[in-house]
Amino acid sequence: MQQSPESGDTWRSTADFEADESQCLLSTTAQSDLDYIAYTNQSARKHSRYCCCFCCLHLPRFCSSRMWQCCRKKELAARTVKLGIPDGAARHPPNTVRNQKYNIFTFIPLVLFEQFKFFLNLYFLVMACSQFIPELRIGYLYTYWGPLGFVLMVTLIREAVDDIRRWRRDQEVNGQMYRKLVNPLSQVKATNTHTSAAGLTSVTSANIKVGDLLVVEKDQRVPADMVFLRTTELSGSCFLRTDQLDGETDWKLRIAVPTTQKLATDHDCFALDATVFAEKPQKDIYSFIGTFSKIDNDGVVREEPVGIENTVWTGTVVASGRLLGVVVYTGVETRAVMNSAAPRSKVGLLDLQINNLTKLLFVAVLGLSIVMMCLKGFNGPWFRYFFRFLLLFSYIIPISLRVNLDLGKAYYSWMIQRDPEVAGTVVRSTTIPEELGRINYLLTDKTGTLTQNDMVFKVLHLGTQSFGVDAFDDVAQHLRSYFRQRSRSTSTPAGGDGSGTGPGAADGTNGKGVGPTGTPSRVRRTLSSKVGEAAKALALCHNVTPVYEEEATNTTSPPQELHGTVTYQAASPDEVALVRWTEIVGLPLVHRDLQSLTLRCPVTGALLKYTVLQVFPFTSETKRMGIIVKDESSGEIVLYMKGADIVMASKVEYNDWLDEECSNLAQKGLRTLVVARKLLTQEQYNSFEHSYKAARTCLQERSSRVASVLENLECNLELLCLTGVEDKLQNNVKHTLELLRNAGIKIWMLTGDKEETAICIAQSSRLVCPGQAIHSMGVVANRQDAHQQLHQLRRKTHAALCINGSSLEVCLQYYEHEFVELAVQCPAVVVCRCSPTQKASVVCLIQRHTGLRTAAVGDGGNDVAMIQAADAGIGIVGKEGKQASLAADFSLTQFEHIGRLCLVHGRYSYKRSAALSQFVMHRGMIISTIQAIFSATFYFSSVALYQGFLMVGYATLYTNFPVFSLVLDRDISPKMALSYPELYRDLTKGRSLSYKTFFVWVLISVYQGGVLMYGAMVLFEDELIHVVSISFTALILTELLMVGLTVRTWHPLMFLAHLLSLVCYAASVIWMHYFDLAFITSTDFWWKVVVMTVVSCLPLYILKFLQRKITPPTYSKLEELNTFGSTLTVESRLGVAQRSYNTTSSTTPP
Repeated sequence: MQQSPESGDTWRSTADFEADESQCLLSTTAQSDLDYIAYTNQSARKHSRYCCCFCCLHLPRFCSSRMWQCCRKKELAARTVKLGIPDGAARHPPNTVRNQKYNIFTFIPLVLFEQFKFFLNLYFLVMACSQFIPELRIGYLYTYWGPLGFVLMVTLIREAVDDIRRWRRDQEVNGQMYRKLVNPLSQVKATNTHTSAAGLTSVTSANIKVGDLLVVEKDQRVPADMVFLRTTELSGSCFLRTDQLDGETDWKLRIAVPTTQKLATDHDCFALDATVFAEKPQKDIYSFIGTFSKIDNDGVVREEPVGIENTVWTGTVVASGRLLGVVVYTGVETRAVMNSAAPRSKVGLLDLQINNLTKLLFVAVLGLSIVMMCLKGFNGPWFRYFFRFLLLFSYIIPISLRVNLDLGKAYYSWMIQRDPEVAGTVVRSTTIPEELGRINYLLTDKTGTLTQNDMVFKVLHLGTQSFGVDAFDDVAQHLRSYFRQRSRSTSTPAGGDGSGTGPGAADGTNGKGVGPTGTPSRVRRTLSSKVGEAAKALALCHNVTPVYEEEATNTTSPPQELHGTVTYQAASPDEVALVRWTEIVGLPLVHRDLQSLTLRCPVTGALLKYTVLQVFPFTSETKRMGIIVKDESSGEIVLYMKGADIVMASKVEYNDWLDEECSNLAQKGLRTLVVARKLLTQEQYNSFEHSYKAARTCLQERSSRVASVLENLECNLELLCLTGVEDKLQNNVKHTLELLRNAGIKIWMLTGDKEETAICIAQSSRLVCPGQAIHSMGVVANRQDAHQQLHQLRRKTHAALCINGSSLEVCLQYYEHEFVELAVQCPAVVVCRCSPTQKASVVCLIQRHTGLRTAAVGDGGNDVAMIQAADAGIGIVGKEGKQASLAADFSLTQFEHIGRLCLVHGRYSYKRSAALSQFVMHRGMIISTIQAIFSATFYFSSVALYQGFLMVGYATLYTNFPVFSLVLDRDISPKMALSYPELYRDLTKGRSLSYKTFFVWVLISVYQGGVLMYGAMVLFEDELIHVVSISFTALILTELLMVGLTVRTWHPLMFLAHLLSLVCYAASVIWMHYFDLAFITSTDFWWKVVVMTVVSCLPLYILKFLQRKITPPTYSKLEELNTFGSTLTVESRLGVAQRSYNTTSSTTPP
């Protein structure tokens, strides 16, 4: 390629400019200054050329770099916050909540963009704008701008109302008042605030800044992420309700920083020269790394670790006491905002199909216009004629289609929420109700979804002895015997260091089965001793706190003075079940605070007090929970630990029964916990405490250092017992799952539980049919293992599949396509040990490889990702909170409601939307056919047959009421839909709306349009001047009769809609003077119009009658069988009906 002279000059000028500028900048001597003056004089002559070149080449780069610096995302960083002193130098985000989608400048542009990005609306916008060109105008402007303007007006009003509501909610949240602690010695007072005598000033949530000391009262929402400094509770801790953050309804215990909790007053915090180091903002709401530092009087810096237990996050609510905290994160840097991601906008399969049909209709319009031009000839201003033909036939694509569908979906959602059989159901996404009628795969959580998340203690296993529910009275007797022996032993003085003859002197083991040095004892303990130690471990090793609903107002009352009904608060229902069981057998938890635990002796009623030295909370990574307590009566220090068997098996001493019994309990559907302990001497504990504190104050690799210290402690534990807790099934789970399976929906269970428990629940809930084989895929660690396991699965085609999360990852890494191909053939799939991320990945995997519709159902925060990834997300309002329910498209109160939601409401929504959309398209195609015949007959003129209000009224007042009344139609009753779930299988095939049914409606439209137009010309040959009134009246009557042909079950409102349309048409004819009244009131006019209408509709009625007699659909046969009775079984009825239905052509309109 040769370069043009202009471009070459430009390139050389730019090069010269850059070279000259470099010489100028590099000159450093006097001679270079003289040279620079000469250079300046020389460059002045070329300044105009160089300036233009510089602007063209460098200005865009400069602007883009500055724009990037302004718009780039702020880099998050750690910060050091001084108590009560906001850092003015650091630019932290404002503490405002903004959920608005628009502002005053972006409202109209964004709404219009969202509307016109769809092909249908954009097409009509182009058509309406063309009417401003006089040469292209074919009618009145309002015939095009009226419908389009109505749609846009409704959309603008709806979006404006929704955004104003969001703005009001934001203003309400941002305007909430809080009390901020101010330094009384400070002379700087804000002019717009009032400081009380107590040193507190009122501040709105939006004006809170990093470093402020906030006072949050009981039942008040926390406005920003804070580090917990002080509380009015004497225990130094308080409870938070976190259901709006993590979806869990259990209260969370939070602990104040010890240094600030010990201060006399809140204002003493200002006297401390203290700072809080906080890590950079993170999404993880379950972890926090920070340090509290203060300088002593001697100048030494004292540091304390700050963890998740010392924090309160935005959106939580204080459940007990009053707290004081220092703000560390505000606004978009808070945990709640960082975890709030807008769910994806879900589009239903029916909407996608209609969009494709709309494009097909546009091709038809284009083709019809080209044919007209070819017949007319490309003479004169042919392009203008061509565009006018496009406008004339544009009614093939009806703009009212989107309006009718949206209104129909809103009605379906309203009916779902009003159904008393699914009381409490909330439809949060009104755009996809018809998706419930197309579900092929249902992916469900286990705990809280299939089960009630109501834990009941069932089994206590000691290795040599097992106690079930019927033997809990024996456990209580052994427990009383154990403590009776202890009470006799306490008469002998015990050494304060735990080395004397304490409560366990009766068996020579210090009451703990271990020797005084902490080594395992060889002395065989009695059964009572084993039961007593196991029950005591369960009563101490937990995070449960008893709350007395009617306790005395004096919070300093000793535990024995507390009265009223006790409730237990904990982070897990499993722990509540364990503590309730210890209360049943006679060892209740009486009191708990930050430093102590108090039990009540089952024999004497005396209080057994223990000092809490350390607590190691349960996490999903560690899968265990531990506590170190000190018996105040004997001084003994014991580490208690409980956790999952896969974790505890490597931490307890060797035994020959744990693995076997865990499998046995899991096969019974019980959740198992392994309980163990370890005796610590004072020296051992002091050494551990020093190492543990040092690890917790590290800012680098804190988690790994803490884990390493705990690993050294958690070894050679003495195995005490194995517990089995039952999670009850939800109501009618078996019937619902069997109903869905008969409907052709394949069900996958995704759970985090162990394999044995998951298989047991799958069998007990009838997820897996009785007698059906289950192929459990073994451990898959590499490509070879995956190949071998998939080969074994290929030979078991009729077996259900069970696989764990780690094996699933390996299989998907090497053989994704092969694994999915085999898994979808299995009647049921159970994925155990599955993380929340894996749940969402499995949903996407099915969607990507099968292209079928999926539904996901769950009840906890760990199910949100799966629910949002599915085509239809269903949330259960359960004990784990409302996070899943709020994130779902459909919120239910019971799992059993899914059957009616899909089989009844899903069926009605899909059937009605399919019929409504096809009928609206038929309404546009028939009038376009009439227009095409009219133009072809009258010398291919591009003149509209129906002008003015006739076109607007045709799609609104004259026909819209009967057409929209199709949303009241139903093909079968709800009882039949639930009695014969096999009918649902036909919906998933998409026969109600397909290309086949679409082309049938095209043929119907062409036939009826031809009959009406040619009939008008034949019967009124001498009166063609009245062709508009003739054909239009017959067209209205035809549309109303076609609605009657489509309806399966008549509703009183349908008759009213037909009558209203006829009245509106008659009134417009009389008052608007479109037609010659003398002509249309003649008898000759009416009998000929009736003949035309009968000819256009009667053949279709005959075809429908013959089809129902020869090859009736399945539901009609079932209705007949139910009405007249039959000796056939249900299975044989369905078989005969199904075979008949499969031979029925689905192309005839319903």
